[in-house]
Amino acid sequence: MLRHYHIRDYDFKLIVLVVALTWIGIFAIGSAQESVQSRQIAGFVFGFFLMVVLSLFDYSLILKFYWILYVVNIALLELVKEMGVERGGAQRWLNVFGIQFQPSETAKILLLLFFAQFILRHKDEMDTFKVIGLCVLLFIPPIALIYKQPDMSTSIMVVLLFCVIMFVGGISWKYIIMALAVAIPTFIILLTMVLQPDQDIIEPFQQRRILAWLYPNEYATTEAYQQLNSVTAIGSGMLNGKGYKNNESGSVKNGNFISEPQTDFIYAVIGEEFGFVGGCTVIVLLILISFECIMVARRAKDIAGTVIAAGVAALVGFQGIINISVATNVIPNTGIPLPFVSYGLTSLVSLYIGIGFVLNIRLQCKK
Repeated sequence: MLRHYHIRDYDFKLIVLVVALTWIGIFAIGSAQESVQSRQIAGFVFGFFLMVVLSLFDYSLILKFYWILYVVNIALLELVKEMGVERGGAQRWLNVFGIQFQPSETAKILLLLFFAQFILRHKDEMDTFKVIGLCVLLFIPPIALIYKQPDMSTSIMVVLLFCVIMFVGGISWKYIIMALAVAIPTFIILLTMVLQPDQDIIEPFQQRRILAWLYPNEYATTEAYQQLNSVTAIGSGMLNGKGYKNNESGSVKNGNFISEPQTDFIYAVIGEEFGFVGGCTVIVLLILISFECIMVARRAKDIAGTVIAAGVAALVGFQGIINISVATNVIPNTGIPLPFVSYGLTSLVSLYIGIGFVLNIRLQCKK
């Protein structure tokens, strides 16, 4: 499976960008909750190791086992349903041999790999209703299992990833227009329905998050509390921030204004301590990583490589946009991690695995 590559083709720029963003996250986590910083460092070391190893393996050979990857993905998500660890009203984690991880995070990469090879096998038929229908049918089981955990935020991210996969895979514009013609009115109708008091489409806590976003003053001490405090924290950082690990009692972490700021609201900690400069640095790094993955996708040797690289770009880009939008109260609270920055070993390692595949695709790019 190992091939001979030229060192000049190795994408060191992408590695530098990813590592830089990860270390910003490690420093921010150390300030938000120092007790978990060492675990994040361990996750970085393990993820970096996997990235380097995978970057040297021919991704085309790994993708030959795409049906196994699909079955493993479904099996893990089903195990969460049957024997998952429940926390905070959601059952999203598995405990295997003392190691706890979140299969919905690994599902993003496994689905990306599966559909990359599936599209490669059917690249000449991607414009047919039959193959598009098959893709949708194969997508339904994993997204249904993720949604039932319940995990709305990851479900949204996986749906966005699937849309990118299908677009890059070569789906015709006529199908895209047809899908939008159905999706936009459906979304408006569903949004209207979920705002009704007696609705049973989404969980009550999910409905309250949407209402808190629409009417923050009415939920200022409950569901809107974290987002409003996050905006205040980011604003208080001004240009250069209050300083790393500041001791101000009114800070977001010292005042306990946000529960577990090291995860979904890590951007609030960065904005407060490093200011506008720190917040913009994170955004620029996310953009550069996504852009670099897109450039690799454009030069990939086959459609499978294009789908994987573009998919990783979408994961980093869209997930970053959603997380920062939540932290700045642009969209309702969805509880999705900031790529490479938020505390969460499964998310961090999964993203490094994705980058490992992008690096290998770069090594085999068309000249």
